Amino acid sequence: MKYDRILIRYGELSTKGKNRKKFVDKLRNSIADALSSFSGIKIDGQRDRMYVVLNGNEADAVVHSLKNIFGIQSFSPAIKVERDLEVLKDAALELVTSIYKDGNTFKVSARRSDKTFSLDTNELNHFFGSHILKNIPGIKVDVKNPDITLQVEVRSEAVYLSSENFAGAGGLPTGASGKAVLMLSGGLDSPVAGYLSMKRGLELEGVHFFSPPFTSERAKQKVVDIGNVLASMNGRFVLHIVPFTEIQQLIHKQIPENYTMTATRRLMLRITDEIRRRQEALAIITGESVGQVASQTLESMYAINAVTSTPIIRPLVTSDKGDIVDIAKQIGTYDISIRPYEDCCTVFVPASPKTKPKKEKVEFYESFVDFEPMIKEAVDKVETIILTGKQENNSLMDSLF
Repeated sequence: MKYDRILIRYGELSTKGKNRKKFVDKLRNSIADALSSFSGIKIDGQRDRMYVVLNGNEADAVVHSLKNIFGIQSFSPAIKVERDLEVLKDAALELVTSIYKDGNTFKVSARRSDKTFSLDTNELNHFFGSHILKNIPGIKVDVKNPDITLQVEVRSEAVYLSSENFAGAGGLPTGASGKAVLMLSGGLDSPVAGYLSMKRGLELEGVHFFSPPFTSERAKQKVVDIGNVLASMNGRFVLHIVPFTEIQQLIHKQIPENYTMTATRRLMLRITDEIRRRQEALAIITGESVGQVASQTLESMYAINAVTSTPIIRPLVTSDKGDIVDIAKQIGTYDISIRPYEDCCTVFVPASPKTKPKKEKVEFYESFVDFEPMIKEAVDKVETIILTGKQENNSLMDSLF
């Protein structure tokens, strides 16, 4: 049987009360972006359900595009049937027959949202179950572990029949919690931090620091590929690539070696904060985890954070490396992150970085250099790429500034 729509169930959105419409609208926008390549698709967002009307598109292809969209608890390919019992039993039989194989068991799972319907839940289960048993030779009932579950959802406007449930990504729709910028390296941690932030409804733009010729085009492409993975979760990801060579060389010329890493992170944060301001975002996301490396001790975080009053969100701050790796594998960034192309955070690491830097000392060292013009120049020369989730570089390389 050819399905005519996808029934989408909300998760946490259902608890949002008076704000629910805002969240539903954000989810509709995310779905529209993810399905933009399908012609004729219509999205009908209601208070407690959303429907993607397929208009001839194959359900399997649309299902694949919905799996990574935040804000969806679960979804099912379905058919919409009028509220007539004779029409309904024929449609249910056709659906089960189309997927039945010899020896399959089944059960009926009815849900009556509209309490005015003539049959209650138990009567619906019996009505459909008995009709299927009479008309499909060999089929048996198994209410605990059936091969086929006929789902019947009675609503005021129609009845929806389905036989499959797919888990959604959960969380909140992209943009429902505001906008932030993600400091995105080519490593394992920051993509996972980005994923977890997006799951809580944050719209993200990435900031990556690029230092040619010390870092290669392959290292840059690695980050573009990571950005495409993040874009596949909501249909779009904006990546800002910052030219950082001159600043990084000046830091290593003017700052004592054991403080170069601290100064580098502080300059990166200042540049990221300026991009955040220009893009009208409200926070900065990092992939830092306490104690994982020298720049992520509490003393280092304190000295680095001092350059801004902007909220710094660290989704991984108490995570073990093994847990981060597991999520990276789950979301599809692991194999990209372990490619052996170093970014500017690794090629300039000093032999003995200061693990407990003093804020006053790094400020003193920086006071001998006027970094402000260089920060402005770096931000003005940012290369901005708009990614849409495809692994090729389907980008618009025009600066948004």
